[in-house]
Amino acid sequence: MRGITITYSFDGNEAEWQATIRTFIEAINADPEAAGKFTYQVAVADDGKSRVHWGRWDSAETLANVQSQPYFQAFAPKVKQFAGETLTTTGHDITLKSSGW
Repeated sequence: MRGITITYSFDGNEAEWQATIRTFIEAINADPEAAGKFTYQVAVADDGKSRVHWGRWDSAETLANVQSQPYFQAFAPKVKQFAGETLTTTGHDITLKSSGW
């Protein structure tokens, strides 16, 4: 399983940010090629400004499918806009995972 961690600082319009995240996650869940194969979580740190996104997928094909969708092509530039110069991304292999949610 592969993954990405995205971190940045954001102190803009919270309603717009939340709507953008919600729309993306709902689109993933509605995509029959991605549902259950691509997961996405987002957190706001205790400081209220630091944001962390975690994406995980089961295969290169699943990732390619998600990246080719209009919902991804709308989402990725918005995250870059929200993050400005603070955006960092780290790709990684998931080697151990607990069971549960």
